[in-house]
Amino acid sequence: MSRISIALINSNRIKPPIAPIGLEYIAEWLLANGHEVAILDLCWEADPFSLLRESFRQKEYALVGMTLRNTDDCGFTSQCSFVPEFIELVKTVKSCTSAPVILGGVGFSIMPESILSLCPADAGIRGDGEGSFFEIAQRISKNQDWHNVPNLVWNENGTWQQNPSQFLDLQAFPSLSRNTVDQSRYFREGGQAGIETKRGCPEPCLICADPVAKGKVFRFRSPASVAQEIQALLHQGIDCFHTCDPEFNVPESHALAVCKEWIRKKLGDRIRWYAYCAPVPFSAELAKAMAKAGCVGINFGFDSGDSRMLRLLGRKHTPERALELVQWCRENGMAVMLDLVIGAPGESRESIVHTIEIMKRADPDRVGVNVGVRVYPGTRLAHQLKKRGETKGLVGGPDPLHPLFFLEPNISPFVMELLSDLVREDPRFLFFDPQKPFQNYNYNANLLLSQAIQKGYRGAYWDILRKIQEERLA
Repeated sequence: MSRISIALINSNRIKPPIAPIGLEYIAEWLLANGHEVAILDLCWEADPFSLLRESFRQKEYALVGMTLRNTDDCGFTSQCSFVPEFIELVKTVKSCTSAPVILGGVGFSIMPESILSLCPADAGIRGDGEGSFFEIAQRISKNQDWHNVPNLVWNENGTWQQNPSQFLDLQAFPSLSRNTVDQSRYFREGGQAGIETKRGCPEPCLICADPVAKGKVFRFRSPASVAQEIQALLHQGIDCFHTCDPEFNVPESHALAVCKEWIRKKLGDRIRWYAYCAPVPFSAELAKAMAKAGCVGINFGFDSGDSRMLRLLGRKHTPERALELVQWCRENGMAVMLDLVIGAPGESRESIVHTIEIMKRADPDRVGVNVGVRVYPGTRLAHQLKKRGETKGLVGGPDPLHPLFFLEPNISPFVMELLSDLVREDPRFLFFDPQKPFQNYNYNANLLLSQAIQKGYRGAYWDILRKIQEERLA
């Protein structure tokens, strides 16, 4: 095998910053197999275009990878798209190099053809990128054609080609050092590091794009390999983490195995971590194990506190489940947030009232309130709306430059006023709304959050906001 030079470009410039974990994994995979890798991290650059031009003037690369982590900020009230800048970045790269430019990332994987149709990249990888990108590098090093590599999306003479999907065996990951980007700066300015224990989610939730981007098949990392990765980050002074799994506790058996390994390695006393979890399955046993392994906070995707809406959303839990979850977390010293989505098809005044009532009864540390549902291509919601020919209630779109949302037309005239009346000044409720600075948990360009992290706050963004609020009210 011939060694080739590869540039990996992080296009995510959201602040507070989030380290590009997917790009890091690809870089380590390539380095472990003898290739030369440079990560061009645009996160910190006031002028990313100048950095790209200068980098390609100084170095000739045989292959370029670019990641699109988020297409937008998912906010109905802000509707901020990151795609326009990404397109310009791709155009700049293509003007500087003749090397193949391959796109990837979660944001890209949700809508690959749409993104590729807007920019001059050569192809993209949908889903797991490590194996496919490495195979492209191998083919290029041997002067072989790479267009039949699994997971590849590309256009040939005006016709879209999607190569067969291939899921990566995460057990084959090399030993990860997590030192290919400036972890210290990301931790200093971002307040936490990401960690992944598995990929894939087979759950039938109506609105979720994780099965689209990451597949419906579970791929598990060994608990020992995840513990080793945490230890590598600890050696760099990073001791606060957030799981990047769609739902850490699905399946519960793997989550328990991960926690037991961290406990066995005595990591629980050295780290603090947060997780996204589904309301079911979740047991008192898992809550205890997570806390003993160092977990200090859980964000449950609860969606609604109304039985009818939960059925429509494809969720398996009941409204009363909120009380159990909060109790188990409190008993084990973990903060808890319940995340809601208001405005899905079928939402009514009554369902909103029921939802806020059960939230108040459960009394979590915080409740996230998202008004308006982001409609991602490939989700059950997108298929449902298309099948019905539904256009009423749609806001934004129709392309990635303009995020598409749905808000149930029957509630749109009064939903904001109703929520305001129900919630009033209750500090437990956070909104995905930049217009509410002290209750805004949209982390994109959140000045209050960035300032708190600079002062030394660490952890999940909702929990940092909770601590700030409690100090203001003290």
